[in-house]
Amino acid sequence: MPRGRKRTPLTVCEAARTLLQGVANSITMPDALVLRTRMILAGVEGLTNTAVARRVGASPQTVGKWRKRYLDIRIQGLHDELCPGRPRTYDDERVARVINRALQDKPPNTTHWSTHSMVAAEGISASTVSRWFHLLRVKPHLSKTFKLSTDPFFIEKVRDITGLYLNLPDHAMVLCVDEKLQSQALNQTQPKLPMDLGYAEGHTHAYLRHGTTTLFAALNIATGKVIAKWKARHRHQEVLAFLRLINKVVPADLDIHPALDNCATHKHAAVKHRLAERPHFTPTYSLWLNQVVRWFGLLSEQVLKRGRSRSVRELVDQTRTSTEGHQRHEAVRTGCDGSIHPRKSRAYIQKYF
Repeated sequence: MPRGRKRTPLTVCEAARTLLQGVANSITMPDALVLRTRMILAGVEGLTNTAVARRVGASPQTVGKWRKRYLDIRIQGLHDELCPGRPRTYDDERVARVINRALQDKPPNTTHWSTHSMVAAEGISASTVSRWFHLLRVKPHLSKTFKLSTDPFFIEKVRDITGLYLNLPDHAMVLCVDEKLQSQALNQTQPKLPMDLGYAEGHTHAYLRHGTTTLFAALNIATGKVIAKWKARHRHQEVLAFLRLINKVVPADLDIHPALDNCATHKHAAVKHRLAERPHFTPTYSLWLNQVVRWFGLLSEQVLKRGRSRSVRELVDQTRTSTEGHQRHEAVRTGCDGSIHPRKSRAYIQKYF
């Protein structure tokens, strides 16, 4: 005759069984929850607590505990109960007062709050203030810059530029034209410290400047290829010369749609006359619409920022090598030779640099 208390049988519906099976087979759920789910599924098969314990590697008492929890409140009972812990030291009103003070007020004689200045003002611990700031992502020590466009035709110009990018005209080429001003040929006064395991590359802050130059560039929206030319100065004469170079490179049977910013040299009467056919100007303070600026950013990150040049000529050579690599990469990415001229891109880069 069996002894002990009568065991309540475990029964689950088909939907609950599917849910339990999904949790039991999960690799992302907490291990404890997966283990408890497997206990319940084994109990549904009619196994005793001792047999279930041997199968899952737990004690019979643990199996009995979670079996009872499941019978009482079903699958919610397999989760850990919230521990009460120590009572809160500060209520919501105190937290809101500190956060509102950090957001809306300024401390005396300074421009922004710090953890220690808030501690002095509110009389709470630095760890508490730091925890609240981190939890609510309040960062009084940081600031960002912005500039809103004042162009009265901002919407119309944005639509014009983005429409040009998204719907390229037939028998035409869209070129983003701009200049990277005052690029410096810099060389450090001391050798670099090479990168090693656990150490970043090191270089001295002191440098020697061997001249500056300006990069004129036109990015082909369709192929990602670039027409580039270094010039010593940045005047409307250099802009006109670069526009003539573009006309020389682009096939005669293609119309040119240049996208430019509102630089003073672009607004010169002679330049405007040259661009009289199809100019597309970005709104004021909206240089981000000009896609060639992104290429300038890549050039700065990959070549100019950590490059070493003992002359302007050396700087130009480094940039030419990087541009040729960019042309080859775009040719592979777009699946075409990328030429915007009957000659290959490498040939016209070498010729017109």
